[in-house]
Order: sequence, then C-alpha cells, then structure tokens
Amino acid sequence: MLERNRYALKEWAVVVRQLGNGDQAILLRKGGILEQKRGFSVDHREFFLFPTYVHQSEEELIPPIRAELARSVRGSSPPDEVWLDYYATVEEVFWIGELAWLPKLDGLHALTRPAVEDRFHYRRPGLHVLVLRVFRLPAAHKIPNAPRYDGCVSWVELDAELPTEGATPVLADHAFAVKSGAVRAALAPVSAAP
Repeated sequence: MLERNRYALKEWAVVVRQLGNGDQAILLRKGGILEQKRGFSVDHREFFLFPTYVHQSEEELIPPIRAELARSVRGSSPPDEVWLDYYATVEEVFWIGELAWLPKLDGLHALTRPAVEDRFHYRRPGLHVLVLRVFRLPAAHKIPNAPRYDGCVSWVELDAELPTEGATPVLADHAFAVKSGAVRAALAPVSAAP
C-alpha cells in the first residue's frame, strides 16, 4: 500500500458505506457523463473512496440496502467538506461484455438488476467489475470541498497527498478471500481486464 496518495474514486456514499462495512468487495463501474468519450478506466490501482450524494437512488438499491441510504445521508459531511474514511486497493478487474454474466453477481453488490442493466447498456454495452480490498483509516481525512471535485467523473485528484498510515482492512484475510473467491467463481470464464 502506498504511504501517501492524492487520488480518489467517487462513488455513492451508500455504496462506500457497504464497502466500509465489509458487506461488499466489488464495484460495478461504467463511468460518468463527462467520461463518455473514453469511458471508465482503472487509472489508479490505489485510491481513497470519495463518497458522493448526488444521484443516489433508492429505487436502484436492493431492498435490504435502502435503509442504508438514509443513514449515509444523515452521516454525511457538511457541504463544504469531504470526509475520506476509507482507502482501497484494486485486487482484480474484470470486463463484462455480455449481459448474461451480470446476474451471477447478484448478492455481491447493492444495486438492483435493472440498475445494473441500465449501467451495462449506457452508451455502449459493457461494465467493469473491480474487486477491492478496503481499508479503514484511523481517522477520516476531512478536506475542503472544491468546485473542481464536482461533476460526473469517476476520478478526482486531491489538492494534496494524504497519508494512509494506520489503515486497517475492513475484512480479515480469510473473509476477503471468501468474498473475492465468490466473484472469481461467478466470473470464472470471464478473463480479467488488463
């Protein structure tokens, strides 16, 4: 793990909460509106998880997670700050080019099947599946929010490098191996993305 990093990946706060609780270990990524030309790419193999509150949708969450949406909003930072509580490393990346593979991931993430299908079909068919090892920081980095962090993009470069020292895995090694193994088993014939 890097000792310091200045990159963050934006994700719905409710999903960041799921990752931080160890309830899921994957992200399904397509890319934001402003990334429509080149689409999403894994620009960084390590990053802070940057919680976002724009576009979170109760209808796109599976029923057991819908109550978490309200909790994530209640626990949000003030508008002029961003609280970075978690750091992640990308352990594997899969590219799903056929819709038939996505139901195999049901139960491994917080989104409903229609929400996943909508993301799959957005612009051009396909979806990235990132297997993440998530770490809890010893204390949240509370950074000033900046207009340049706004917009529908996946990646943000923070104003300064922030330390990762003292970050601890949210899942023990065995528990993470079980979760990541479930993803590999579900996607066994699908090759890992470069």
